[in-house]
Amino acid sequence: MSDRRPGRENVVMGPDGSPLTLADLPKPGAQRWVIRRKAEVVAAVRGGLLSLEEACQRYTLTVEEFLGWQQSIEKHGLAGLRATRVQQYR
Repeated sequence: MSDRRPGRENVVMGPDGSPLTLADLPKPGAQRWVIRRKAEVVAAVRGGLLSLEEACQRYTLTVEEFLGWQQSIEKHGLAGLRATRVQQYR
């Protein structure tokens, strides 16, 4: 039996334009959040692969942290996700 809910996609467009599935997402408990991993999680939520709640639980994120990633991508593209450049983009 599958835990997939009706209306959910199995594949979404990744941040680099390639197909993204649940198997392609970072492993739960990721220690280092590089730009690509953050962007993949945001793309998965936007595309319906994961819900916001599932993503936050899977990766032990706060909703505010995830929304910050999403807002950074919207305003500054992938470069906005750089931890070392946070002050420049605020």
